[in-house]
Amino acid sequence: MQPAPDADRTLAETGAELATRVAAAVPGWVVRCVGAVLDAWGAPPGPPTLGAAEEAGRRAGEEVLGQLAALAAADVDAQHSTPLEIVRRAVSYPTGVLRDAGVPPVVRDRFAEERFPDDDYGLTPASLVAVDPALGDLALAWGAAKAMAHRARHGGARPPGGGGNG
Repeated sequence: MQPAPDADRTLAETGAELATRVAAAVPGWVVRCVGAVLDAWGAPPGPPTLGAAEEAGRRAGEEVLGQLAALAAADVDAQHSTPLEIVRRAVSYPTGVLRDAGVPPVVRDRFAEERFPDDDYGLTPASLVAVDPALGDLALAWGAAKAMAHRARHGGARPPGGGGNG
């Protein structure tokens, strides 16, 4: 059973818009993450660290855009990831800047250490709203569009990889 063209189109359009807006928000999120950890240590970022954070943010935004664009272009049945999973992998960018700046890791709970082993500073976002509050409604719209496209194809079965607000 093929999904209704409208459901596919809505999913693709919503995914493309989400990819663009998330990728635009990621550079600022990287810089804010670095700044927040340094501020917590009482060491506001100096120009070299701020420059490194801005460059890391730019690279993270490009990487996230490519991965989210690929996700948005994929058939609903091939979408085995979510936008949030993709953004969570970008935590390596602010983590790298902080490691290079000599900032020691923070103490995290066991769940966070097991689930996000490479996140030394507890930066992994719980939702896309943590990256930018303006992403919340669009993330929900993407999840609904994915669920509608999946339902159009498979009836009431749950989509693989989730259909949540990513």
